[in-house]
Amino acid sequence: MTVTEEHIWQILEEVPDPEVPVLNLLDLGIIRDVKLNEDEIEIVVTPTYSGCPATSMINMAIKMKLIERGFNNIKITNQLSPAWTTDWMTEEGKQKLKVYGIAPPVYSKNSDELFSKTDEVECPLCGSKYTHLVSQFGSTACKALYQCDDCREPFDYFKCH
Repeated sequence: MTVTEEHIWQILEEVPDPEVPVLNLLDLGIIRDVKLNEDEIEIVVTPTYSGCPATSMINMAIKMKLIERGFNNIKITNQLSPAWTTDWMTEEGKQKLKVYGIAPPVYSKNSDELFSKTDEVECPLCGSKYTHLVSQFGSTACKALYQCDDCREPFDYFKCH
């Protein structure tokens, strides 16, 4: 069997994010490269941030999926530069977040401040734009906690990076 990069990318599409299982690693945009060396498959991964606690789980899930498919010589390279950004997420991934109940990233016009106010985070549950920030930190460090002023439900917001 001839192995192609495209085939490996298709396999990686089956690996879910351990923190947001509705997303696969390609939706998240953390797989930066697939390299086919002589007898080794190298996967280049950029974590969502350098201290992400899910990084080792992600690396293991990649290895396990490739081993399941018959590949044994696998190298995972964690690449921290350039740093991951929510710009790398797919549009399909952002829609999956919304359906899952997590507001996808919204890019602020005031992004020159570390904790600048995000423009209109839409409630993923009812669609209202009348929401407010409850906490800069949600269920994971990648998310903030918001509450909808219309349906009154709390929800996670996937922060922009």
